Amino acid sequence: MFEFMDVGYGSMLSVPDLRIGDEQITSLVGVSGSGKTTVLRLLNKMISPTRGKIFFQGVCLEQINPVQHRRNVVMLSQVPVIFKGTIRDNLCVGLRFQERKAPEDTALNRILKDVRLAKSLDLNAARLSGGERQRLALARVLLLDARVYLLDEPSSALDDDTEEFIFDMLTSHARQTGKTIVMVTHSRIIARRYADVRIEMADGKCVQRACPHE
Repeated sequence: MFEFMDVGYGSMLSVPDLRIGDEQITSLVGVSGSGKTTVLRLLNKMISPTRGKIFFQGVCLEQINPVQHRRNVVMLSQVPVIFKGTIRDNLCVGLRFQERKAPEDTALNRILKDVRLAKSLDLNAARLSGGERQRLALARVLLLDARVYLLDEPSSALDDDTEEFIFDMLTSHARQTGKTIVMVTHSRIIARRYADVRIEMADGKCVQRACPHE
């Protein structure tokens, strides 16, 4: 699905060769500053490599329209973006940007249940806690029904029980629907438990690529 060919990003990243498979769950693991989030931003076309090329389904990212690409490859940042308005407004904003019809309230309530956020659609989103905001942002991303989900520390503001629930839900959803997930996590336990492929990063380099279940 994704292929890096001699990719560099300034002095922050140097990846001579990297492949991320389709319909897989790939984790990027490493200490802060090792280059994990930079890889996600490159995959999403938020930034462009200063050296080399990245291919998506055989096509160089340079040749793909960024807006169209982000409809297929969506990213959830570590600090969730919450927009003014209600929970309903926040759930539908991504679809509105893509000029797609908003779902009925029954579908919106279903996605809230999926991420364990028992709140009214009419509640002002500004009243949510940090963990609740993260779950709301995750629900918004899932509603986009993209081909690839890029998740930057998706459970950083969650308690242990909710973290396990969210990862169980995410991985089950991905496997049932044929989605691809690339996730940054600080937890090697999470990576071993849920990922098909684990990529260890250090000093902007991929130093190991392992299948954790082997």
